Amino acid sequence: MNGTFPDISISTERLVLRPLEDADVPAYTEMLNDEQVVAWTSVPHPYDEAHARRWIGQDAPAERTEGRGIVLAVTEFLTQRLVGTLHLHHTDWRIRSTELSYVIAPWARGEGYATEAARACTQWLFRDQKFERVELRTAADNAAAQQVAQKIGCVSEGVLRGAWIARAKDDRDLWTDVRTDLIVWSLLPEDFEGVGEYADWD
Repeated sequence: MNGTFPDISISTERLVLRPLEDADVPAYTEMLNDEQVVAWTSVPHPYDEAHARRWIGQDAPAERTEGRGIVLAVTEFLTQRLVGTLHLHHTDWRIRSTELSYVIAPWARGEGYATEAARACTQWLFRDQKFERVELRTAADNAAAQQVAQKIGCVSEGVLRGAWIARAKDDRDLWTDVRTDLIVWSLLPEDFEGVGEYADWD
């Protein structure tokens, strides 16, 4: 069974989740060069504007049109500043399941934006798209990502041993690959029971 996510915009009290745009290139490039992003993701490093333009103009739209997932910019409602991105991927339309990952700009961390964006997106998935499972995978040492998973109500299902390559700086201040475990988290529709309306989408 194949499917495609709609070209969607999701609004919360503080945020708007929308498709990435060409105007996002400078802020997106800066965000993906942040050391925490380099450490916990597999993005190229250094990340330049050519990478960003290809992702925003070609690769991210293809995620949606080819049915693999969707990439959304997370922006502040009042300032329209780019807070981060949210990515649904490894989508299985037969079992109505997808994996959620995100990146938050360094200036926006600690404000609850990742939790707000992830909660709004999963609410949309369960209530509008009739999904049955959302999965998150967090590196074993990435405490901030684990806290977000817990705050949106995820259940920890287990550990995938040695399943991820993170990056850390060595004694010469150079990035080096470090194998690490992944913690698997899941969120099901019943985990959202009793939660009121949190977001609007169109």
